[in-house]
Amino acid sequence: MSDLVTANRRQAGLTALYLGIFAMVWFSVPAAEQPLRALLVVASIAALLTAVLGGVLASRLRGAGSPRDRAADRPYLLIVVAEFAAAGLGAAVLVAANWSEYVPALVCLVVGLHFFPLAPLLRDPLLRPLGAALCVVAAAGLVTGLASAVSAGLVVGIGAGVLLLGYAVQALVRAYRPA
Repeated sequence: MSDLVTANRRQAGLTALYLGIFAMVWFSVPAAEQPLRALLVVASIAALLTAVLGGVLASRLRGAGSPRDRAADRPYLLIVVAEFAAAGLGAAVLVAANWSEYVPALVCLVVGLHFFPLAPLLRDPLLRPLGAALCVVAAAGLVTGLASAVSAGLVVGIGAGVLLLGYAVQALVRAYRPA
């Protein structure tokens, strides 16, 4: 197997690991009654299994393939710090304004937006449509929360969880596809 293929497979494993974990977190956001609660638990377990498979793949390929691109570390860190700062400050403002039910929509929007600068950095153009879809989910959660009795957190938690889990599974499929 070439160094590039190995590096791509390792990156796909890391993608499945991280996004599987975050999908599991999003599935735990909504407060839901049965039977939806049971489905969210099943989805969380599926996300956890996806993360474990991604972690196993990434650890098996550790040290193999191309060396790590250390030039991308600093911009990556800056993007993630900016993401956490924006989400944290925005959440604090919403809580202070007594609009805490919209925190999940804000966080989902920030997460979606952070995929746009990450796409070229991680050399994964498919992160752009994922980011756009997460922004749409955030907007749908906001509109639903404002216009109905359905909470924004329910819409955003399920939507973001499904998108991140789907992308994580897609990364695993891509990694295990014959080169």
